[in-house]
Amino acid sequence: MPVTPKHAQHVAQLIDANLDRAREGIRVIEDWCRFGLKRKDLVVTLKNLRQELGANHKDAYKHARSTHSDPGAELSHPFQQNRIAPLKVVCANCARAQEALRVIEEFSRGSNNQLSVISSKIRYELYSVEQEILKASNNSRLKDILHNSKLCLVTDSQPTLINTVNCALKAGITMVQYRSKEKTDIEKIAQAKELAAMCKKYNSLFIVNDRIDLAIAVDADGVHLGQEDFPLDDAKKVLGEEKILGVSTHSIEQVQQAESEGWDYIGIGPIFKSKSKPNAKPIGLNILGEVSKSTHLPCFAIGGISERNIAEILATGANRIAIINAIMGAEDVADASRNLLNQLK
Repeated sequence: MPVTPKHAQHVAQLIDANLDRAREGIRVIEDWCRFGLKRKDLVVTLKNLRQELGANHKDAYKHARSTHSDPGAELSHPFQQNRIAPLKVVCANCARAQEALRVIEEFSRGSNNQLSVISSKIRYELYSVEQEILKASNNSRLKDILHNSKLCLVTDSQPTLINTVNCALKAGITMVQYRSKEKTDIEKIAQAKELAAMCKKYNSLFIVNDRIDLAIAVDADGVHLGQEDFPLDDAKKVLGEEKILGVSTHSIEQVQQAESEGWDYIGIGPIFKSKSKPNAKPIGLNILGEVSKSTHLPCFAIGGISERNIAEILATGANRIAIINAIMGAEDVADASRNLLNQLK
């Protein structure tokens, strides 16, 4: 009666354990994509990978299983206790599955070349899935900040810009849109990099006005575009799906179009006559009220808004504003920022 060589039995046990480990890890990732990220495409991909491994989990491997004699069965590591945040759990299980697949690939090469090839293929697919999860998680984080932001500070060109924005961030501003019309591109990149790092420190959004190339250069959180700028789909292709994209609107029709296209947020205005765009005709409070009632997108009213008229904005049902002069031109930037934020609560 033939006897299975001892090393073959050990290899079978090893492959069985790592098939279990890989499938368990993939299932953890799959469920987060399903319930946490709501990404059906990733769920389908991961389910297919898990099923493919299951179909190649031969009975011979399962029969070789010997949990009671496994010296590593009860081992754990203190670092596992630090995996509290969902993304840390997901990344740990991506690594777990990838490592297990590498072990299977190496040890099954001689006895089951098909499994070795499949394990290698799935491992590389998991690398891509992990990258998509990181992008989707970052987008979710940025959107959380966006939805909690009531005031967007739009910058102007001034010698004390960095200090002004820093004071506003310290006061609680959680969204900054960088707009500069006068500097050279080299100067803009240097300035925007400093502002982007500052916003990251305060866990605030850093959005670049109009310039997708500048946003990429400084790794901004997103871009705000006008009606005549890049279409949304083209902007996403260049900037990446994980970034925030906003668009300026000036009518109910444009708001409806922005919502149907899938923009992340809109600016609506100018509500009042504005120093930054003196030739633009104000759309008025009535349209703002209609927009506030009709859109589900975060909607920032802009144009001539200050402490003097913010009550009129709030009376329409709007609860988000974009500010330039009322903060950038204030004698006490921190005080002006806090007063506006308090009125928006």
